[in-house]
Amino acid sequence: MHLLSPLLADKKAHGFTLIEVMVALAVVAIALPALLFLLFQQLDGAEYLRQRSIASWIAEDKLGELRLIVAQRGSLPEGTIEGETEVLDQDWSWWIEQEGTEVPGFIRIEINVASGMDQEATPLHTLVAFLAPERVPDAP
Repeated sequence: MHLLSPLLADKKAHGFTLIEVMVALAVVAIALPALLFLLFQQLDGAEYLRQRSIASWIAEDKLGELRLIVAQRGSLPEGTIEGETEVLDQDWSWWIEQEGTEVPGFIRIEINVASGMDQEATPLHTLVAFLAPERVPDAP
């Protein structure tokens, strides 16, 4: 009796055929890059949201500083205010633009924050606020 004869006689052999293995490998080869692409896309999205969050913190800080200046001086500095700051070991540029409104005594403030030192870049966050410098009570 030959050693392979029991295997050849059993038509219901257990295991996968070569075609089944190749089809499974093809499915994995197609699905794995797509999953990696989605993973990297999620990581990029998370980093973008982190950058936007930091930019919003900087804009809110600058608005708080403006309110303190208005409370101390009773007026806003004229023109566009620009500056750079470092937050979480990253450089940020910000600029504040102001314009009058239709309501007397109120000024529209727009605070823009961009990543890096390039103020020509598209801002990651823009904060719009309204201040009324004449209505600020005198500081004690």
